[in-house]
Order: sequence, then structure tokens, then C-alpha cells
Amino acid sequence: MKNREGCEIEARNINYTVQIQPTSPPFKIWSTKDDEPTPKRFADDDVDEERAHPCARRVLKGVNCRARPRELLAVVGPSGAGKSTLLEILAGRLAPSLGSEILVDRRPIDRPAFRRSSGFVAQRDTLFPLLTVRETLTFSAELRLRLPPSELRARVDALVRELGLSGVACARVGDGHRVRGISGGERRRVSIGVEAIHDPRVLVLDEPTSGLDSASALQIVDLLKSMAEARGRTVVLSIHQPGFRIVKLFNAVLLLADGAVVHHGTVDELHSRISSAGLVLPPHVNPVEFAMDSIEILRLQQPAKDRCTLQQLFKTVEPDPPTHTYPYCDYANSRVRETVILARRFAKNVYRTHELFACRTVQMLVAGLILGSIFRNLAYDPSGARERREILARETSCGSYRVSSYSIANALVFLPFLLVVAILFAGPLYWLVGLRRTPASFAYFVLLIWLILYTANSVVVCFSALVPNFIVGNSVISGVMGAFFLFSGYFISKDGIPSYWVFMHYASLFKYPFEAFLVNEFSDIGRCMEHALGVCVMNGVDLLKEEGLGEKDRWRNVVIMVLTEGAEESLG
Repeated sequence: MKNREGCEIEARNINYTVQIQPTSPPFKIWSTKDDEPTPKRFADDDVDEERAHPCARRVLKGVNCRARPRELLAVVGPSGAGKSTLLEILAGRLAPSLGSEILVDRRPIDRPAFRRSSGFVAQRDTLFPLLTVRETLTFSAELRLRLPPSELRARVDALVRELGLSGVACARVGDGHRVRGISGGERRRVSIGVEAIHDPRVLVLDEPTSGLDSASALQIVDLLKSMAEARGRTVVLSIHQPGFRIVKLFNAVLLLADGAVVHHGTVDELHSRISSAGLVLPPHVNPVEFAMDSIEILRLQQPAKDRCTLQQLFKTVEPDPPTHTYPYCDYANSRVRETVILARRFAKNVYRTHELFACRTVQMLVAGLILGSIFRNLAYDPSGARERREILARETSCGSYRVSSYSIANALVFLPFLLVVAILFAGPLYWLVGLRRTPASFAYFVLLIWLILYTANSVVVCFSALVPNFIVGNSVISGVMGAFFLFSGYFISKDGIPSYWVFMHYASLFKYPFEAFLVNEFSDIGRCMEHALGVCVMNGVDLLKEEGLGEKDRWRNVVIMVLTEGAEESLG
């Protein structure tokens, strides 16, 4: 595999502001002098910003930095210093405030193209736990590379060896909780491999050692160091508390505090900075850790105007820009091939989720038998029914595939599974209740159950994508489903709904399958619903006419259900 030289990334005057909700003071009938707020003191650079935006918080304040090929730049600082925000900006995931500038090889960044030619490893591992290590890397390679199968397998094998995962290549990834698999350090290396499989020129990692023991953390940083030197990559990582041996692997350190740069340079330069501040570095304490504990002293060491650091050098020294640019990478596969690859990955996950398949099967079969036994031979009476998303966001943000391919693949895999579930549910229920005994009616009944199951799945996916957390999502889904059921026409007919709520009747997801069930069952003109003096005074068609329904609604409602599912999949 031919190595590509990494990119030089330069950040100039990076600012990033987030809006915060103003907090209201507690209500008091009277106030005393002690209750008066103490004026907050700001640095001179922050006064104008705070006055102009009283409900804004500056996460990054005029940050300048540079990351070079074949080097490992470590971004360090206490919690809340802005490390993760800066990394997301450097990786092209976030856009900085106006006036900020990101240069790649001294040219303005093209964020979509840069995301595809670089790699970003988030702090949390977002992997399919039921896939093996080799399968995870293979699917990532298939989605991001245009290579023949033999070359692709060779690329995966080489990366497995480079990551030191040969011994666990056939083991499941696991998640550390429900699914047993590889260790946390090995799982982190898999996450790095997923982002390194396409040989990115830049690799950005948000706290890759978080949650790992010291030995595993050292292995991860040593791996990244070797990737930077051997592959010519530019590697930028954030780290909270680096150990002594880890610090020795850093080529440069960017020390942040309260969103501003305290130091940018080598570890030796940081050591000199500590000494010039009159501080003594204790034995067996690394300079980075000591500097983080002494940030306030370092910030006040000397006036900013007298400092001559890399921050000023970036502004005064501007070499001529190189003639080459980083490549723009389009999608590696056609839409059809993307769909096939994603469908294979979905199928492997579904096949290995034996518990889910068994529970769904037993659940629907038992439910159908119970409902069928309760309403057995019923007489006719007119009065008388958070891992995939994160993976999708990560993979689509870096251009691995199109969202539409994901939706189509999801449907291709789950629709057959849901069809089996629908048949198991509908079979005993339909014939025990004694509904219309024709093959066509039964097939249509199964079709409706099938669409209802897929609609329910789509609704959950849609609301999971739109709401911030499980509690809110559960509340919203319960409320919306309750409203849809109320206005479906089962409890209150359309004529009984106030005019200003009629729109909810048409928006209800239950309206269309409910009406379709009625049409399927009562469209037989030969079935009498009510007798008087031995004469049939109401048949099934008459009942449907009273409800404003007819044969025309049979397939119209099916089309509406399919279109609704498509819209929900798009939103999700």
C-alpha cells in the first residue's frame, strides 16, 4: 500500500460561541445588599463579546495552532477547556465563528471533501457489537474504497496486523455490557482501524485513551505515533491526563485553558516555560501534567504582547502555498453497490440476534393465539381493534455512503423478517376469529399487518432521530400515538370530531389501516349485517357507505401507508 504524505493543518484565530439559556434569579419579595449580583470580571478580549451576546459562551477564543505531517500533536487541558470543540473544527465537523480560518496545505478548507479524505475517531466507540473485528474493518473498506476484492482483503489483513489485532480478528467486537467481545483497548483500536482503512492523510482522535488502563493507553498512543511516522500521516489527538511514557511520544503539545492557548510547542519548550515562570518540576512528574496543574501561573507569567510563540510566527511567516491540494473523494460505490453492502451488514446483525428473532416470533404467535381465542367465531355486529443512529451519523458524515442507500438496505433486510412475524400473528388470529374466509382477504390482512409493523419500526426510528434522549422520546411517542389512536375514527367518527381537530384525523397513522381492515372485511355485498322480518336491511357495503368508505379506499390507504413509511424513514 503506497503511503501518502499527510496534510499540514493550520488554524487561525479560531473562535466558537455557543448560546446558553439565561437563568432566572429566584423570586424574592424584597432584596438586601447581599443579594445584589457581584459583577463578573472578564479579560479585556472578552468584554465586547460578553456585552454583545449576554447569553453566549465563548468556547474557543482566538486559537492558533498548526499540525504537520509525520507528527503527533496532543491537545491537552482541563475539562471544559475546549479540546473536543477544537478537534471537531479541525476535522471539518463543526464550522467556527466568522473571522476564523482553517487552512489545509495553506489553502482554505473544503469541509465536505476534507471529511472524506480524513479520519475522525470520536470518544465513544460506535461499532456493531455482533460483527467480528475482521468483518467490521471489511465492511468499512468496502464502503470507502474502490478496490478489487483481492486487494481489499489484503488491505484489511495488513491493517489487522498493524493494529495488533491478529489474535482477535475472528472475535466479536462486543459492547462491554450485553454482548461479550474484545477488551476496551482492542475495541478502541478497531475504531481507529475503521477510520484508517482508507489511508487518510489526517487522523483526528477525541480522547482515544479515555476509559483505558495505563498499559492500553500507551499502546494506543504508540500505535498512533507509528502511524504518523510510517504512513506520513498528520495525527491530532486530545488527551486528559497523559502518563510520563505517553508524553515522550508527543511531537508537539497544544495546552488549552478556558478556550485560549497557553502553550503551543514541543514538550522541551513547555519544560523551559515552566522553569522561566519560576516553577520547579518535581521528580517523576511529566511537564504536561504539571503545566495543567499550574495553568493560572503560566497564563500570568508575562504579558501576552511580550510573548514570542508559534502563535505570532503563524501570523508573520507565510511560505508560498504548495501547488498540490488534498484530493476530493466522491462516494466510493454506486448507490446499488452501497445498498448491497449495507444489506449484507444488516443481515449479519439480524441473523446473529437470535434472542430478538425468537422473542418477536413467540410474542406475535402467542398474541395472535390469545386474541383469536378471545374473539373466536365472532359474530358480525355494526358496533364492534441508540447504537445504529450513531453509526449512521458517523459513516454518512465522512461520505462512506448515502443515507438513501442505508434506508433501502434496512428495508430489504427487515421487511422479510417482519413479513414472517406478520404471518405468525395474522394466521391464528384471522382464522380463529372467523374473518372473511377467502385467500385474497387473508393475504390483504397479512399485508396490512406487515405494513403496520414496519410503520411502527419507522416511527420509533424517526422519533429517535428527532428527540435528544430516551426519556423525551418515550414521552413524545406515547403522546403522539395516543393522539393518533384517539382521532383514528375508532373511538370518535370523523363527523364527531370538532372542525379544528379534523386535521388530526387525516394525520393519524391508525386511520388508514383501520379503514383498510373495514373495507377488507365488509366489502362483500352478499354478507348481511342486519335482518328485519326475515329480510336483509343492511349488508357490508351499506355499512361501509355509512362510514364514507368503499372499494376505492382499499389500495388508496395502502399507498398512503407506504408513502408515510418512506417519509418517516427519510426523517429518521
